[in-house]
Amino acid sequence: MSGIETRAIVDINKEANRFRSSIVLRWDGKVIDAKSILGLSLTLLGSQSYALEIHGPDEVEAKAAMLAVFRKHHLAIETM
Repeated sequence: MSGIETRAIVDINKEANRFRSSIVLRWDGKVIDAKSILGLSLTLLGSQSYALEIHGPDEVEAKAAMLAVFRKHHLAIETM
């Protein structure tokens, strides 16, 4: 598989689905729903830097958890 390893994709998706908030990744004019395993699988590349955007009732907790999972897999992420 090109891009990032399968374990990272599964971890990102699993973590995102723990929350009610909307969690999206943005880069280069594109948007990925972090709760979509298919979207993550088809578009995430390890060399990219993504912007994390979270909106909803548990966004503070979701932000911390998502940043942690990206760091765990050594993926570049910034928050919006």
